[in-house]
Amino acid sequence: MTDQLLDAHRTGKLMLFVGAGVSANLGLPNWGALIDHIAEELGYDPKIFSTYGTHLALAEFYKKKKGGIGSLRSWMDREWHKTTTDIASSEIHELIAKGNFSRIYTTNYDRWLELAHDKFGVKYDKIVSVADLVSVTDGRRQIIKLHGDFDADDSIVLDETSYFQRLDFDTPLDIKLRSDVLGSSVLFIGYSLTDLNIRLLFYRLTEMWGRSALSSARPKSYIFTHRPNPVAQEVLSHWGIEMIVSEEDEPKKALADFLRILTV
Repeated sequence: MTDQLLDAHRTGKLMLFVGAGVSANLGLPNWGALIDHIAEELGYDPKIFSTYGTHLALAEFYKKKKGGIGSLRSWMDREWHKTTTDIASSEIHELIAKGNFSRIYTTNYDRWLELAHDKFGVKYDKIVSVADLVSVTDGRRQIIKLHGDFDADDSIVLDETSYFQRLDFDTPLDIKLRSDVLGSSVLFIGYSLTDLNIRLLFYRLTEMWGRSALSSARPKSYIFTHRPNPVAQEVLSHWGIEMIVSEEDEPKKALADFLRILTV
């Protein structure tokens, strides 16, 4: 771990981006389980249905057939927030909540980041839409949910249409993101290096800086992973993103160890 990253965290100039891998550590359902449920609800064999398109296309099909994602969102909400899940037992969520992060952006729909902040007594403002921006409290932690929240069907980025609209990066939250990244380093955790969405986000961040008069002063950004990937490492380095690779094979322990060193 570099001194620059430690210093950015210590001084409160480190933004955190939290991906699905962080929620997966709680044992939440994955995309495969979601598609299986969609297939069963629509009367298809799950194994056959999964070959008919990408996750986004299959969710789009569901939306067209059902006229919306309301019932699917309700099922996801229940499955992602089982009463048997104990957030207090997640060291990763505790370290995130207690860390000195200026902002936390996430592409996750679930509420576990918010529930962790509640559990460990850290005040925050949740931002899902432009309406939330007018009621933020100066100096308080912000949790910005770029792909929506289970509390609002129309905010969730799940199907192809909503995903393609999200790729435009021209919503009020994107304008906020552009402003926030100009003054902070960014750390990505819980993301797959092969995830096209996050790679596009990396590219967009690089573009944002490239258009700024302050591009030469851009703070370094980082992504944590437990698997070496020399191809991604080379490409990301040209986008100003340093890859931090753990020597620990087990993903959950690797991330917990990393956050412990960063935040202590």
